[in-house]
Amino acid sequence: KVLPACLLLALLFLAPALLAQEERGLIMNLDTGELCLQSVQCKSGCCHHDHILGLTRCAPKAAEFQECSPKTVYGVYYKCPCESGLKCDADKSIVGAITNTNYGVCKDPRE
Repeated sequence: KVLPACLLLALLFLAPALLAQEERGLIMNLDTGELCLQSVQCKSGCCHHDHILGLTRCAPKAAEFQECSPKTVYGVYYKCPCESGLKCDADKSIVGAITNTNYGVCKDPRE
């Protein structure tokens, strides 16, 4: 458990230097489909996996009427958060967050 935390800290400290060197780095500004550890690494802002043992990859954010997860501090999603301007209408209870069942559907908040 200590190794992943150290790795995450290293990524956070190295990210600005790598971004200054090139537009797309080895660990930041990743494209859809590339392996990731945290959503902050992805251009889309979503690091996604299908199941607990699956590899995490950058994925596009959820469009209107697609399944979504509310934004989380964990940085990895089973369902990506909504695109900009949309709201994830989901269970926001602590139980839903702990059991990872807080999925919803992206909706336009103006409708």
